[in-house]
Amino acid sequence: MADRIILKDLKPVTHDTHHYTFSRPEGLSFEPGQAAELAIDRDEWRDEGRPFTFVSQPEDDDIEFVIKSYPDHDGVTEKLAQLKPGAELTLDGPFGAITDHGPGTFIAAGAGITPFISILRKHRREGTMDGCTLLFANKTEADIILRGEWEAMKGLRAEFILSDEKVDGLHHGKIDKSILEELVTDFDQTFYLCGPQEFVDDVRDALKDLGAKESSIVTEEGW
Repeated sequence: MADRIILKDLKPVTHDTHHYTFSRPEGLSFEPGQAAELAIDRDEWRDEGRPFTFVSQPEDDDIEFVIKSYPDHDGVTEKLAQLKPGAELTLDGPFGAITDHGPGTFIAAGAGITPFISILRKHRREGTMDGCTLLFANKTEADIILRGEWEAMKGLRAEFILSDEKVDGLHHGKIDKSILEELVTDFDQTFYLCGPQEFVDDVRDALKDLGAKESSIVTEEGW
């Protein structure tokens, strides 16, 4: 049964991404990396739930999400960005196969970074960041979610890859076999992978071609 939650705060993260803080339902438990289905509690939107990943920690008093808006879709994410504190939503979950399996290489495209936010924050808090690398693909520099946080995380090696523009100090292109060979020296490790399904499929195939074990690739299937 879905829980009712109240929006307490929202603020911009990038030009099209917002950070949301909600009241926490009593008894809710989840693991870093997991998600829940959110739906706006209004007549025309109650049946339009969408999965979003918790970016807060399991022990936090509130629950938080970072959600990218797609105004051209005229859908749920656009409506979420227009909400005001006090708005009521429903939450159904948690669920999801992406959870913490220890240090490894985190590979994300766009909003696919969200499952890794709480996992990497957990590693920072516990002092277990050694061996963690982030490969983060976006179209432009302005699209990079929480860039400052990744660059400031002690022990995290963060590499940013841009497909649509060239920026000094950042990689240009896409995450494919060639850039994996350039940026990854050990394929006998845990790989975390999240993004659009085509991206996930292509990168997973490239990782396996380079020697990564299927069982060592942590990713989401089916949504």
